Amino acid sequence: MPASTILVVEDEEDILAVICYNLSKEGYRAEGVLSGEAALERIRQGCPDLIVLDLMLSGINGLEICQVLKKDLKTESIPIVMLTAKSEEADIIKGLELGADDYITKPFSPKILVARVKAVLRRQGNSNYEKERIFSVHELEIHPGRHEVLFKGRLIELTPTEFRLLHYLIQRPGWVFTRNQIVDAVRGDDYFVTDRAVDVQIVGLRKKLGDAGQYIETVRGIGYRFKE
Repeated sequence: MPASTILVVEDEEDILAVICYNLSKEGYRAEGVLSGEAALERIRQGCPDLIVLDLMLSGINGLEICQVLKKDLKTESIPIVMLTAKSEEADIIKGLELGADDYITKPFSPKILVARVKAVLRRQGNSNYEKERIFSVHELEIHPGRHEVLFKGRLIELTPTEFRLLHYLIQRPGWVFTRNQIVDAVRGDDYFVTDRAVDVQIVGLRKKLGDAGQYIETVRGIGYRFKE
């Protein structure tokens, strides 16, 4: 199989070189750009398999790039690993809500970054097998390949995070998932996100689902499940 292409967007040349070197050493085809504008131009030429994206860029910043990519059907499925010195909880939640697949703060270990990239690509590969499967429970339909959710035939608009959360719960109706399990499945492994972040996503998801929101049940002291 051809090596996965990783686009690294980082405005500090030394850090860019270190990231590309470590990814190349693991067999990936690493390409680096120094600005958000250059990143969007490169992506227009052909979608990479994953993007390592610094947030604090001059010009178009990382959050803006993420928004642009997730609103375009051609690029919305590209996994994004955000890399930044902004480590406040609000920044982390904002990045994840915009659709990032993982979030790494500086200073960072190149080995951990490579491990995170591998994990995201592995999940992406596994999810491809599920893209053709349609889940239908309680008149609620989820079409993973089209990223669509319908309730009684009506299309419901969800954020990427809300969609992944619902998709995760509905695959095993009646099964109780802890908040940590939900975070790991929806966003990635081994990074800090509070229980409150999961609870906030659940509240927003229930509201958007309307009458169907009642099927997402809170299991006190444990987590959540989708009602059988």
